[in-house]
Amino acid sequence: MRDPTLIPPSLLSRTALEAAPLLLGQTLVSVTGDGEIRCRIVETESYGGAEDQGSHAFGNRRTARTEVMFAAGGLAYVYLIYGMYSCLNVVVGDKDDPQAVLIRAVEPLSEMDAELMHRYRGRFSGKAANLSNGPGKLCRALRVDRSLNGYPMDRMDSPLRLEAGDPVHELPIVQCPRVNIDYAGDYVMKPWRFYIEGNSYVSVKSKHPVPFKMDTLP
Repeated sequence: MRDPTLIPPSLLSRTALEAAPLLLGQTLVSVTGDGEIRCRIVETESYGGAEDQGSHAFGNRRTARTEVMFAAGGLAYVYLIYGMYSCLNVVVGDKDDPQAVLIRAVEPLSEMDAELMHRYRGRFSGKAANLSNGPGKLCRALRVDRSLNGYPMDRMDSPLRLEAGDPVHELPIVQCPRVNIDYAGDYVMKPWRFYIEGNSYVSVKSKHPVPFKMDTLP
């Protein structure tokens, strides 16, 4: 096993649309009372800028909840949906430009990681991937909640961090519209969800995914 290294700061300084595919294959680490859990990021969604009608910060909306999105890239943005399920985002980009990438699905890297995730996730039915194939599921399995909102993810001493993982240019990445944002007007069909094709932990497989071309990134 190679020594862990943090993902490069240059990735976290990119826009959400640029960073979302580049976070695939990287390692998300959660430090718990029972030990560290490492998992591979396999699905992301981009929520980029004040113009994105799907974003919590649409129209530069600054509230107690969204304020962390206006920080410089590298912080965790954790919020609740339905008043009970946590969702984890990585804040990216420049200060005062609200950019964030939602982590939609992860895959445990080892049997030990999976065992700890099962302990926190609790009982669930269906396939093994239901352990962490959704934003609320993965947060429960990794013991991520609102207490981690605003924590840096680019430091080795953080309880939640991002480490370098698989070479992203070697992954079969596809893109498609985001999930459950019917309220987002003209932005509903933007192909801003990215995932590793063929990975069983992806939350929702698109019927018409489009291969992502790495050379389209600046």
